[in-house]
Amino acid sequence: MTAAIYPSLKGKTVFITGGAMGIGESFVEEFARQGAKVAFIDIAKEAGEKLKSRLTGDVWFGQCDVTDIKALQSAIAAAAKALGPITILVNNAAHDERHAWDKMTPDYWDQRVAINIKHQFFAAQAVIPMMQKAGGGSIINLGSCSWKIGQGGMAAYTASKSGVTGLTRSLARDLGPDNIRVNTISPGWIMTERQLKLWVTPEGEKKIMEHQCLKRKLYPIDIARMALFLASDEGSGCTNQDFTVDGGWV
Repeated sequence: MTAAIYPSLKGKTVFITGGAMGIGESFVEEFARQGAKVAFIDIAKEAGEKLKSRLTGDVWFGQCDVTDIKALQSAIAAAAKALGPITILVNNAAHDERHAWDKMTPDYWDQRVAINIKHQFFAAQAVIPMMQKAGGGSIINLGSCSWKIGQGGMAAYTASKSGVTGLTRSLARDLGPDNIRVNTISPGWIMTERQLKLWVTPEGEKKIMEHQCLKRKLYPIDIARMALFLASDEGSGCTNQDFTVDGGWV
């Protein structure tokens, strides 16, 4: 299948969190294919360096734990110094570790919030001044369909991901006068290596086919293509929205 090319993305600087593997890896690959200058961070140093080494063009990688807000802010500053002002932010980093409600502790709850939503706000806070100076930008926050379908077994994750929608809507309202667009992408069950290894059982595949309107598996590229559109001039009228990419499950 021939993928679309968005001329408006060429030369733009994009910053992607959690970019070394899974959906994040596809974001990095696809923005690089568009000719964007791509900065990405991940806690997984080896995977990040491996990805950077096989891409051409302007690509910057930094190892970073997004729950360390000072380190995140420093990484954003370093990326902007290397590649230029950031006008596209993809808040992708997350961790969908399952957890039982009766085993939850306050510390673990705070950890789940830190990895799944807190960093999204502070990454946005760090790039917004650059976007304002540039005359606009696009912030894309990764949500999830898990809370929309009432999935159990990970209350802190689903609470955080539902909160992403509120974060997006608030920032979109605040930043609209600066021509900064803020949207959520909510993926369904995406066939990443992690999902295939940990969660996609024959029973899980049967559930997917029962609930999705589209009777096929979804892959990271399905999410990346939506992000490209929202980051490009073709998506210039889109803000304050939650775009669901789940094959029609919700």
